[in-house]
Amino acid sequence: MLQLCKVTKVLFISNARSACSDDLIQQEAVTLCINVSKQQPFPTSSGVTRMQIPVYDDPGEDLYRHFDRCADAIQKEANRGGRSVVYCKNGRSRSATICMAYLMKHRRMTLAEAVQRVKTARHVVDPNPGFMSQLQRYEEELRKRRGRLKLNVKPAAL
Repeated sequence: MLQLCKVTKVLFISNARSACSDDLIQQEAVTLCINVSKQQPFPTSSGVTRMQIPVYDDPGEDLYRHFDRCADAIQKEANRGGRSVVYCKNGRSRSATICMAYLMKHRRMTLAEAVQRVKTARHVVDPNPGFMSQLQRYEEELRKRRGRLKLNVKPAAL
């Protein structure tokens, strides 16, 4: 069955076959497609922005370096009233990892909360061990960034 699985009001996860269904893309009002693969196609719908993250589902691939760019693109699309779908061949590992990174950065979820949220939306989700390690590293990095932000905030003048 073809379907886009809703993670949030503005974010869907899917496999490539479903994400390339122009009917589904239009039905869900998707405006940004993030293709996390080297070989999968894009939908042919006009008016949809395309972003490709060329990685294989291999624990040695560096998906970490794409976390901020993808998470920010999803948030930017949401801010302008759009909706995003993130997909890879099977909608299990690469796309799930990107969705989790978005939830951690922009929804301020812990890794455990992000995993649960994405698995609830799409039950087959199972990031490979390398991507899980990268998400753990990202969780630490986000925690440090937020700590620095708090330190840089000066108390209001009395």
